[in-house]
Amino acid sequence: MELNEILSRTFELYHKYAIKSVTMDDVARELGISKKTLYQHVANKSELVEMVVRSEMEKAAQKHMSIQQMNLNAIEELFEVSKMMNEHLKRHNPALYYDLRKYYPKFYHEIRKHKREKAYESVLRNLKKGISEGLYRKEIKVEIIAKLYISRIEQNYEENIFSIEEVTSIEVFNEILIYHLHGICNEKGLEILRKKLNN
Repeated sequence: MELNEILSRTFELYHKYAIKSVTMDDVARELGISKKTLYQHVANKSELVEMVVRSEMEKAAQKHMSIQQMNLNAIEELFEVSKMMNEHLKRHNPALYYDLRKYYPKFYHEIRKHKREKAYESVLRNLKKGISEGLYRKEIKVEIIAKLYISRIEQNYEENIFSIEEVTSIEVFNEILIYHLHGICNEKGLEILRKKLNN
């Protein structure tokens, strides 16, 4: 059995039952292999968790990259990202996020830092693109706005403003996106936004 299949099917277990309750025995049984075979691919459960999460992050990054290559304007691009996130949130198990933060804090903080950096780069690129396309207000300070947008999302997770269920809901994510766009769009951009929302 290939490693990618092991990671993908283990993620499905983690997604269904969260991380803490899934043992290496459970993983081996689900995969139809012996624990000995499983341990030929990973040293222990911690390593498996890390490999599974990194694999899922890489898949998300590839999807995001494909959106950037669709030749959309900046606003359309954000809506495509929103669709991608909505699909992710539909099948998101808040307990998985909770277990990662509670039982693997060092790794959790490492991936949070990595995701923050990638998200900042993505938002910054979109802001510059929107300004160059004449859709976003040209006077906005892109570095500040990008940090504000990322920090707003992170605060929802970290400061218990919303519950885990709320913060991983489609409704909250969409409202944050619309709020963000209303703050950065010029009249031309707002007209495109209104049409997108009406659709």
